[in-house]
Amino acid sequence: MDIELLVVPECPNAEPATGRLRQALDDAGLHDLSFTTRVITDQARAESAGFIGSPTFLINGRDPFAEPGRAPGLTCRLYRTPAGLGGTPGADQLRQALTSAHQAGPPCGTGAGKESAET
Repeated sequence: MDIELLVVPECPNAEPATGRLRQALDDAGLHDLSFTTRVITDQARAESAGFIGSPTFLINGRDPFAEPGRAPGLTCRLYRTPAGLGGTPGADQLRQALTSAHQAGPPCGTGAGKESAET
């Protein structure tokens, strides 16, 4: 499974998103999977990645929390959670997205990512 966490520089939710993603992987029994953190620094990269706000979670290249009609951009993102709006998806929401993608199998030509930073 290819998992990426996309953030803008200085995102206040980057650290909580990293922790939530690692916990969701562990809770889903996917302890052996890692993820890549990619910093989106300009509008062109945001558009290329389909980045609609920080943090964005991509699982096998897909944003499971995307809202139709949202334009790519360098902005903070809010998620609809059972507890209301938040800077990250709810723990159960993220775990479910990971579990569903894992059960569906990997897309062609991809493998597990590495936890790293890219600028």
